[in-house]
Amino acid sequence: MATTRRDFIRGGVSAFTLTFAAPAFISDLARAQGANRRNLVILYLSGGNDALSTLIPYTDPFYFSRRPTIAVPAGSVLQVGTDSSGKALGLHPRLTGLKQIWDQGHLALIQRTGYNNSSRSHFLGNDIWSTANVSNTTGSGWLGRYLDQLPTPIDPLAGWCTTSPVPHTLIGNFVTAPSIPSPSGYAFQSPNSGTEATYSRTAMTSIASHLPADRPQVAFVSGTAQAAMATLDKVGSVATYGGTVTYANNGLAQALKAVAGAMVKGIGTKVFWVQTGGFDTHANQGVNQTAGTYATNMATIGDSVLAFHNDLKNQGLLNDTCVLMFSEFGRRITENGSNGTDHGGAGVMFAMGGLVKGGLYGTAASLNPDASNPTLENSGGDIRFENDFRSVYARAIDNWLGANSVTLLNGDFKKSSLSYI
Repeated sequence: MATTRRDFIRGGVSAFTLTFAAPAFISDLARAQGANRRNLVILYLSGGNDALSTLIPYTDPFYFSRRPTIAVPAGSVLQVGTDSSGKALGLHPRLTGLKQIWDQGHLALIQRTGYNNSSRSHFLGNDIWSTANVSNTTGSGWLGRYLDQLPTPIDPLAGWCTTSPVPHTLIGNFVTAPSIPSPSGYAFQSPNSGTEATYSRTAMTSIASHLPADRPQVAFVSGTAQAAMATLDKVGSVATYGGTVTYANNGLAQALKAVAGAMVKGIGTKVFWVQTGGFDTHANQGVNQTAGTYATNMATIGDSVLAFHNDLKNQGLLNDTCVLMFSEFGRRITENGSNGTDHGGAGVMFAMGGLVKGGLYGTAASLNPDASNPTLENSGGDIRFENDFRSVYARAIDNWLGANSVTLLNGDFKKSSLSYI
């Protein structure tokens, strides 16, 4: 008799009568698998990225008049051409890595992404983007639902989160991806060491091999433990990956190196979560300072993503990979009195990969603060969204993961003009 996670929970703790405690890592198991080699990587910029300092409308006079201190000088931007509305745009000068990817045609910049009446709350905003539901954010995550619907038997490593705890996005109704911040630290935990630790693992493996047909709840736990044990050596192989390029010694670069290693080793992961923070720049944003917070963040992103791009290209995996990069909201157009920016409306999303159709998608807003300006909201204080973020998700779900976006997003958000993949 097959036993689901729901059956086990319904059966209650009393059904679990074995004389040992379940390992802590059991709760982190991902039980999903994919049908092909395509990988989706989410790179989340935590804190609310200032889109106007990332993709800069350097010919808009209101950009400079509303940001007299933190505007990026027109002569410094890395020009990427004009969008369909004729607006000239450029990347932040420290995004030289992304500019190289752009020049190869592997980077899409999707402007004015968001949703109606954008939340200015980090927590609610994150939950909205995680669930893909603007009215009810208590449900499962959109990628968790993707993992839920994969065919069984589900690979325990079909999802991989490089942060802890697991983000809402990767929590499904029945499946949750594992949190593995460090491949080298993912190991069987024992109070002993050396030979004794090996004995402990052998004993645990032996105990978990018992799947009593008349005790479905116990069989479920034992089967889950077996799956956990099976992941140890796979994750361990990722820890040995050296890469074909040099990754910087920072959290983002090392996380992307682990993702590349998982792809190269072919351990079965289909969706990855990578996160980097420092984007809640209310004060001393440091957009134009060599060691400023924002400028440093841009350099870290550009250099880390370029290393990842080049490593995958060298390994012949770039065409199997799509990266989506975004934040929970943009920031206000006018700088505040602390040389920073406050929580705002629509932002910018990025897509990177060998099969990504590079270019500018959507149109830049006019930053004229006139209240009648249709591209702004909140009395001209914020950028109004043009592209629902769920339309970007839908494209990835339908055209990359090969699933049904209408089902996973609980609505039809397809938009033909967002043909980045």
